[in-house]
Amino acid sequence: MTLRLARTTGALALAFGALWSAPAGAEKADRFQPLNFAADAARVEDNQRLNILSGNVEITKGTMVVRADRVEVRQNADGSQTATAIGGPGGRAFFRQKRDGVDEAIEGEAERIVYDGRTEIIRFTSRAIMRRLQGNTVNDQVSGPVIIYDNKTSVFQVQGGGSSSGATGRVRGVITPRTTPETPGAESTR
Repeated sequence: MTLRLARTTGALALAFGALWSAPAGAEKADRFQPLNFAADAARVEDNQRLNILSGNVEITKGTMVVRADRVEVRQNADGSQTATAIGGPGGRAFFRQKRDGVDEAIEGEAERIVYDGRTEIIRFTSRAIMRRLQGNTVNDQVSGPVIIYDNKTSVFQVQGGGSSSGATGRVRGVITPRTTPETPGAESTR
């Protein structure tokens, strides 16, 4: 039974990823923007290339926004940054970023969010929710114990119970049908 549940969960993750994926990834210009922050306290450990921000933390990097109670930002040897956000309002950290070339954004919440600037992969862990917004309207939403989102490819995985990852809980989601512009001269079926 566990193997069947793991296969079903994997198939659902692939199906959601295929439905939700589009050619637009994260806003490309964000990668080269400076990281700006505000917090109640900051600790800089230059030798460790580590910045620890605590209390009402808000970080922006281009169109990317992170809000949390605590964020640890590590400078990688290649110049990229890795950030771990923990807690915040309701015990969850918040992430949002515009998608490149479209009027869409990805946003999510979880008790812990890890953003790897080198790979552009975001991992939402514990009570994770991720949404795709078109303008200010939520079009798609998924939730589960763990959500892994690849900003480069716009593909995500939602891990639920029964997987070897140790996650427990069910995967849930709402996928809104995509509308396509009508072809000029074609009759409407409405």
